[in-house]
Amino acid sequence: MLNMGVVLGLLAMTMDISMPPPRFGPDGGPPTRMLFGWTPGQAQCGGAPVAHVTLRRPLSELSWGLPTKAPSVSYRFEIDAAGRPLSIVRDGEGFTGFSGDVAPALAASRFAPGVRQHCRISFVAKVAPLGEAAVEDLVSYTITPTSGPLPTEGWDRIKRAGNCVTAPFPQPLLRAFPDFDKVPGTPGVKDWSLVGYATDRSGAPVAVETLFGTGNKTLDAAARNAVAASRFTGGARTGCHYPYWKTPETLAAPPAPAEQSLRPENSNCPVKSRWSRPLATRFPEPWRRRAIEGWAIITYDVAPWGAVGNAKVVAAQPAADFGHAALTIVQNARTEPSPQGATGCVETVRFAMGQRTAPLPVEDPGAVEIF
Repeated sequence: MLNMGVVLGLLAMTMDISMPPPRFGPDGGPPTRMLFGWTPGQAQCGGAPVAHVTLRRPLSELSWGLPTKAPSVSYRFEIDAAGRPLSIVRDGEGFTGFSGDVAPALAASRFAPGVRQHCRISFVAKVAPLGEAAVEDLVSYTITPTSGPLPTEGWDRIKRAGNCVTAPFPQPLLRAFPDFDKVPGTPGVKDWSLVGYATDRSGAPVAVETLFGTGNKTLDAAARNAVAASRFTGGARTGCHYPYWKTPETLAAPPAPAEQSLRPENSNCPVKSRWSRPLATRFPEPWRRRAIEGWAIITYDVAPWGAVGNAKVVAAQPAADFGHAALTIVQNARTEPSPQGATGCVETVRFAMGQRTAPLPVEDPGAVEIF
């Protein structure tokens, strides 16, 4: 479903408490709010640089204070013939705050076509006070406010010179919108366009221009046309702006192998387990936000009373995150009791975006789909 967002209308969200330790200022005062982002480095495959077509930046988040040392995260991956990153796995262990969107952003990126293996890329944290952060980055955060509303200090940076944001505020008499069905979306990316404008004495927009956006030219043009067709109260105004956005197009999962090709040799398990407790639906949120689908194949044993044990991820795409999520789902499930239990069972868990009018093409009709 297509959606539009209004910069001035933010949703209140729960703050992320897993933040870098704050560093107090030289005057001993409280830490200031920061915009925490990631900057990707040069990807390499087999030790040689590889060119990218589009390298997506992870979504920014809000933090308190500066970390004592700029964090970095690295990922290993492969590239298929079309230039799509696959088999994305994070290097190292341990928790790194604000890194939830790094792997999904990499999955939505594209490299030069051609199969490549043993690839690696690092992302370095970029942290700036709201009073110094790039205005475009602040606007981008308001489109997807991942860790709470943008504070006033950030909004003060976004405001344009003029009287559009002074009382009495202009009210829309007619708010036009693009025909989003005619705007091509981007798989794995929420496209947005911020339009700047003024109004004449009759409330008609003038001097309409694109201020910032994701570079979707069709959306930029449609957004300008929509603003131009709108009408407002309040007479002549300057320094106005309004955003439009479109949800990501679904980035479908790559084909999955047949379960039987990964079935353990000593398996005595039925082709399909009969679950007595439905598999819980836990689509990994950072991937759902970008509409990136995935799958994982899990092998496991079953006790006579139906408990699942010895569960392992044997394959997952496009990233290991789907394997982690599927493993938890299968471990928390139960099968119907049996006289002797079973070993070497196999289950494919597919993470799909929403219901479809046509069935999802899968090699294994019994695969479980998580929406």
